[in-house]
Amino acid sequence: MAEGKNLKIKAYHSDAATKIAKKEATAAYIFLIPAFIGLTVLTYGPLLAVFGISFFNWGRIPKFTMDSFIGLENYIYLFRDDPFFKDSIKVTAFFTLLAVAGSLIYSLAVAMLLNRKIPARGFFRAVFYIPYVLPAVAVYMGWSWLYEPNYGLFNYVLTLLNVDKVNFLQDSKLVIPSLALISVWLSGNLIVIFLAGLQNVPRVYYEAAEIDGANFWQRFLNVTVPSMTPIIFYNLLMAIVTNMQIVTPALALTQGGPGNSTRFMTYLMYYEGFYSGRLSSAAAISFVFFIIVAIFTAIIFVTSREWVFYEGDK
Repeated sequence: MAEGKNLKIKAYHSDAATKIAKKEATAAYIFLIPAFIGLTVLTYGPLLAVFGISFFNWGRIPKFTMDSFIGLENYIYLFRDDPFFKDSIKVTAFFTLLAVAGSLIYSLAVAMLLNRKIPARGFFRAVFYIPYVLPAVAVYMGWSWLYEPNYGLFNYVLTLLNVDKVNFLQDSKLVIPSLALISVWLSGNLIVIFLAGLQNVPRVYYEAAEIDGANFWQRFLNVTVPSMTPIIFYNLLMAIVTNMQIVTPALALTQGGPGNSTRFMTYLMYYEGFYSGRLSSAAAISFVFFIIVAIFTAIIFVTSREWVFYEGDK
């Protein structure tokens, strides 16, 4: 009798737990509805619309009819005849490589310095983070004054060192590194994330390394870097996606020049769609750009299994 009563009690509690779980799941879905609507309307809907427009001859005056359907002609033109498209891929890749590598090295180095017990540490943390929250156009205009060939600060320093003045933004060989330097300076968000990761590295690891006689570089390579790989992975992913979408310096400073040396893919989209009025061509560029970003993202995720280590991994 007692066993039967216990079974009934367990069944009752099980049914109650199931009902509670169903209610919680229903509430979760209800609260997720706005997010699903926003994701559909603001992300997937426009993506599908852009993909559809790329198959039509769509200019300033929309012609979404079967007569204007041209199939893959926009894509064929991009890869075969467009004078700017292939160069824009190279320019975007070169800028992304410099900006991402520089941002990761700079932000990790600064985060390690700010993680030490130094006077006014909170003040310096704010100083390095502020550039990230400043208006982008204002930042690039300010740096354009620093790069100014005649009276800019950088050229003034070069004259003090008896070095010839440099046209940072007018030289096709220097303009991409110059813009990448600005992007590195703007990576305050990466510094904050790295700093948070450094503060979560177990101190016992460093103490064990010090007991074994490890110097700074050995502790950095064998303790800091392996412990920080999840943070490095996240910052690497975010830096690549952000810098591949670069467009502000081309709009604010260079207008794609000198020559076509800063005609990034995003700037080429803007030029085709809003300056030349070829919206279908701009849509094709944007979809190809989406595929390129997706490929880089997939490569990072796949390769991360080999170099990202989480606590508790064997």
